[in-house]
Amino acid sequence: MTLSLLPRLAAGLLLAGSMLGAAPLAAADDGPLAIVGATVFDGTGAAPRVATVVIRDGRIVEVTPDGKAPRGAKVIDARGKALIPGLFDLHTHWTPAGEPNTTPQIATAYVKSGVTTVNDFHEQPESYAPRREWLKSLVTPHVNFAARISTPGGHGADWGDQATTIWINTPNAARAAVEKLKPYQPDLIKAFTDGWRYGVAPDNTSMDGWTLSALTDAAHKAGWKVLTHTVTADRGLVAARGGVDSLAHGLQDRDLTAEEVKAIAASKMAMIPTLAVYDPDKGGAGAKPDDPRYRQSVAKFGHALHNVKALFDAGVPIGVGTDAGMPSTPHGTSTQHELELLVRAGLTPSQALVAATATSARIMAEDADRGTIAPGKRADLVLIDGKPWETIGDIYKVSQVVIDGRPVIGSGAPALPAANQAKYPAPVKIEPLLDDFERADGRSALDTLRLETGDGGIDRSVEITQIVPRGDDGHALQLAARMAVKDRAYAGFAVPLTRGSVQPVDVRRYKGVRFDLKGPGAFVVRLNGLAGSWAASVNGVAGWAAVEVPFSAFAPVKEGGRADKPWSGDDIVQVEIGGTRGPGQTMTFEVDNIRFY
Repeated sequence: MTLSLLPRLAAGLLLAGSMLGAAPLAAADDGPLAIVGATVFDGTGAAPRVATVVIRDGRIVEVTPDGKAPRGAKVIDARGKALIPGLFDLHTHWTPAGEPNTTPQIATAYVKSGVTTVNDFHEQPESYAPRREWLKSLVTPHVNFAARISTPGGHGADWGDQATTIWINTPNAARAAVEKLKPYQPDLIKAFTDGWRYGVAPDNTSMDGWTLSALTDAAHKAGWKVLTHTVTADRGLVAARGGVDSLAHGLQDRDLTAEEVKAIAASKMAMIPTLAVYDPDKGGAGAKPDDPRYRQSVAKFGHALHNVKALFDAGVPIGVGTDAGMPSTPHGTSTQHELELLVRAGLTPSQALVAATATSARIMAEDADRGTIAPGKRADLVLIDGKPWETIGDIYKVSQVVIDGRPVIGSGAPALPAANQAKYPAPVKIEPLLDDFERADGRSALDTLRLETGDGGIDRSVEITQIVPRGDDGHALQLAARMAVKDRAYAGFAVPLTRGSVQPVDVRRYKGVRFDLKGPGAFVVRLNGLAGSWAASVNGVAGWAAVEVPFSAFAPVKEGGRADKPWSGDDIVQVEIGGTRGPGQTMTFEVDNIRFY
């Protein structure tokens, strides 16, 4: 699942730590740490046992029953507590529409819930490098970034441009997409292969089996796992035949047959059911038996629960993911709720814990590094006041959390760093020239990747941006579009002010935006910030004309559920130019020399 937010909004809320001015968090101390007397559930499914776990340099070095700590070790007295491996959440969206909705608070929510590894399915590859640097300054789970690949008009491509979600519909395009992604070094691929859209719209955008097989083959050769967005039984079978490593959702349109269960099990494909996002009563909404959509949700959820148990019994690996960041699916606590729902589906509490630890690690090929409590493994550990292998609700009773051998939550842990308390980093200043379209590599004058910011939905306006000659004045950007057949069809482009629209810029030393425009009609200029956007209208003519828009002409835009925000000028991440035309109409314009003045 994904949320219909334009990439200009989704891109700006994960922030680079090197730009926060905070040094990376220190590695684990050289001296040992001993967790003494805990009842250890090691993640393998073995019976819990009382033991002492000794940690050095971020790794577990001993798990012994004698209860003795090494001389000079720092000691955590864990008598009466449960010790489990850190939890995984293999399907999250760190989006500004989530709960919470800013990166430091999202990271904190996961850590406080005992979640120490997550997959983030929401980000454009251009932002990976600055995000990875920023995460070093936070107390945070380990974050794997998923590159997004869909079909033209497909789910996930209905709001993102191709800098965020690559569109493919042939095997050759699939292989080209993998090559395009290699410089960004994603941690995995999310393939949106199912156009069913949860039974509320027709399937006219699903990825064919040949394209999916080519994608998984190319991704595996690059060393990346492939998880696929699929929610129907038929498409689940296509994914199994296509070599997908794991479904990223449960199958919920009908109960699988015994033969289909056997086929999926034989394929070795795993499943991450994300029951939390589909729980019809999530968020305390309560039953609404007279609402047909609620009744449909209950029916689909019943299929999802049934299929989880059927596949689990057949030996299909079941991992834990939530789709957190989607409506009424908060970060952190939804992961804990997912374990409750796996138990509701028929797994035992012990089996649910294994799903959230060892099995999830294996799905991501991280099981040699983490996911169980054993010598040599990364010391990502959670102390619980209770026995979650008996009562799964005890998973909420997090007492202490250790990540990379460092206590980060609970007794003995230092206060969270300032970076975890902030929402956004301090803004920076940039030079006035944003883009003169003269770079041969296609990047802006600020060394950022321009974005096409067209409208969203199944029926999208078709736009092409390209660099064209401008006579003796160098080059310009030309945008040509055929508008979708709908009201307020839109096409435009944005120049990020920092790489991946990650770091905010303070533009208050300038008076406004200036650029050259060629093209008749009405257009809009937007300044997109971390907490709001501001827009001003301009009119173009057939020939080239200089356009100057003072900041005083910009008015706040209400969009994506965000309230109007008064102009501050200290958190801008993009300058965008575009236009709206009637259904089916065409629009062409050229722009050059975008700068602040």
